[in-house]
Amino acid sequence: MTDEITLAHGSGGEAYRELVEEIFLPAFKNEYIAPLTDSAVLPGGPRLAFTTDGYVVQPLFFPGGDIGRLAVSGTVNDLAVSGALPRYIAVSMVLEAGLCAQTLRRAVTSMAGAAREAGVLIVTGDTKVVPCGACDGMHISTSGIGVFPDGAYVPPQRVEIGDAVITSGPVASHGMAVMAARGGMGFDPPIESDARPMADAVRRVLDAGIRVHAMRDPTRGGVAATLCEWAGRERNILLYEEALPVKPGAAAACRILGIDPLYVANEGVILFSLAHKDAGAALEALRELPACREAAVVGEVGAGEGIVLARTRLNTLRRVLPPRGEQLPRIC
Repeated sequence: MTDEITLAHGSGGEAYRELVEEIFLPAFKNEYIAPLTDSAVLPGGPRLAFTTDGYVVQPLFFPGGDIGRLAVSGTVNDLAVSGALPRYIAVSMVLEAGLCAQTLRRAVTSMAGAAREAGVLIVTGDTKVVPCGACDGMHISTSGIGVFPDGAYVPPQRVEIGDAVITSGPVASHGMAVMAARGGMGFDPPIESDARPMADAVRRVLDAGIRVHAMRDPTRGGVAATLCEWAGRERNILLYEEALPVKPGAAAACRILGIDPLYVANEGVILFSLAHKDAGAALEALRELPACREAAVVGEVGAGEGIVLARTRLNTLRRVLPPRGEQLPRIC
C-alpha cells in the first residue's frame, strides 16, 4: 500500500481493500470481524448497554495517549459506568487525504492495544477519506456494546443523602496534557494524559458487593460538571478540595494558566457515589489497581436544592457552578 492515505482509499475499491487488509485487520483480528460483512453477528444477552462517541482531538498524539487509545478508553468507560461488561466496539474513521499511512498504523495499533487491555473486541467499522484540509488528519467515531450478566446489579445513577463521593485517582491530567502538547508548553517532565480503560476498576467495586448509587467518568466539564449534574435540584454536594488528588505537574499547569482543576477533562478517572458505610471497602478494592492507588473520598451528599460547594484549604466554602462554554476545546 502507498505511504500516504489518498482519496482512493475511501472509494471502496482495491485501495480501500488494501487499507483494511494491511492496517485494520492485522490490528483488530478476531472471529467476528474476519468475514468483513456489513454488520458483525455477535453473541449477546437479554440486556445490553450501547454507547457512541466521537473523537476529534488535536494533536493526534500527546504524552500518555493518542486519539486511538482515547477512542477505545472513552467507549469502554462509558459502558463500564453503566454497570455493564464492555464487549464489542465498532469504529468509523474519517481520514484526510495526505495522512501518512504510518501515522494511521500507529493510531490503529494503539487502539488495538487499548482494546486488549480492556478485554473488548473491535468487530466492525467503516472508513471514509476526505480531501486535504477537510479534517485534522483523522477523526474517529466509536460505538460500543456491553452486556449485563443474569442478575447483575444495575446502578440507579441517582445519588442519595449520606453518600460518600469517591474518585478512583488524580484528576485534571488529560485536559492539561492535551493543552500543553497543543500549545508546545515545555513542562519537564511532560504532563501525561490519564487515558485508559477503567472497566477493571468498576468491576472491582461492584464485585465486592457494593451497591453503587451513581458512577460517571468525568470527561468534558470535569468533576464540576458531574457533581452539578448529580446534585440536580434535590441534593447538595460538599466537595473536600484538599482531599481531591491532582498530580503535581497538572496542578502546576492549572495554577500557571489560571484554570480550576475541577473543570478539566479526565479520561481515566471514575467518580462513585455510594453509601458512606461502603466507602472503606470501595477504596480497598480500588487501591489494588496501580491506576487507583490514590483513590480517595472527596465529598459527601446531603439534602438540599442542587448546590455544590467546595470546602477550600482555608476552610472556607466556594460555590461550584456548572461549566459554561469551552475552557479546553478539543480535548477528546
